[in-house]
Amino acid sequence: MTNASATAQISLDDVAVLIPAYNGQADVELTLASFDESAPIHVLIVDDGSTPPIVAPSIGNMRIDVLRMPQNGGIERALQTGIDALAQRGFRYAARIDAGDRSVPQRLARQRVFMELHPHVAGLGMWTQVVTRAGKPLFMLTPPAEPNAIRRLRFFRSCLAHPSMMLRIEAVRTVGNYRAAYRSAEDLDLFVRLMERYDCANLPELGLYYELNEGGISATKRRRQITSTLRLQLRYFNVANLYDWLGLAKNLLHLVLPYRTLQRIKRSLLAPRAGH
Repeated sequence: MTNASATAQISLDDVAVLIPAYNGQADVELTLASFDESAPIHVLIVDDGSTPPIVAPSIGNMRIDVLRMPQNGGIERALQTGIDALAQRGFRYAARIDAGDRSVPQRLARQRVFMELHPHVAGLGMWTQVVTRAGKPLFMLTPPAEPNAIRRLRFFRSCLAHPSMMLRIEAVRTVGNYRAAYRSAEDLDLFVRLMERYDCANLPELGLYYELNEGGISATKRRRQITSTLRLQLRYFNVANLYDWLGLAKNLLHLVLPYRTLQRIKRSLLAPRAGH
């Protein structure tokens, strides 16, 4: 049986797409419309106090629920609430994506197959194509696939693209769920705690188109994100790991260089070159 025919027969009844949203109705609709799966898709939108409230779009093959937060409390609280709500509803896997990003066809089926075959993997990401808001390709993120490599490099580079992740809900709750202790770095905080008890891995194939939004968390809350990342690095620092030292130096550099300068450097290093 080919991989395509195998994934076409996969049930997604225990998988839910988890998408936190604060305003941005059009981005939510664009993101959800990008999913293309053979089985019905469950979606939970956590509306983090949007004004006007997010409305569930009508999309074929999708069952969409909206969980409304009483007020805007930040993505950390929205994700924590979403994980707990999915656990209460009996889902085993949460497939993360953010408003504005786009999925590739059969992403959920391929990730679920892998998770079923690897029960010790608590989080599974995929390679990511970074694009502009207009959809123009900028660069590819191709992190390592193997759990040990991800552990070794976890503070040196972004090994797990948060919006591409499929998470084992029971494992996430076992390690304490998302939390606000490291604001704007809630994903890295969760991944580090998961890797203390489980594995995290990547499927080495394209799974997500990630929109580089100048108004996103990485741009507007950059100093808080870097500070939280540095606190995490110091909390889990391994003096025997060269990449922990390199990661510490890298983030100190991020603290002093302007955001746009860093983006230009990243694009020049990762953009495809003619003839390659």
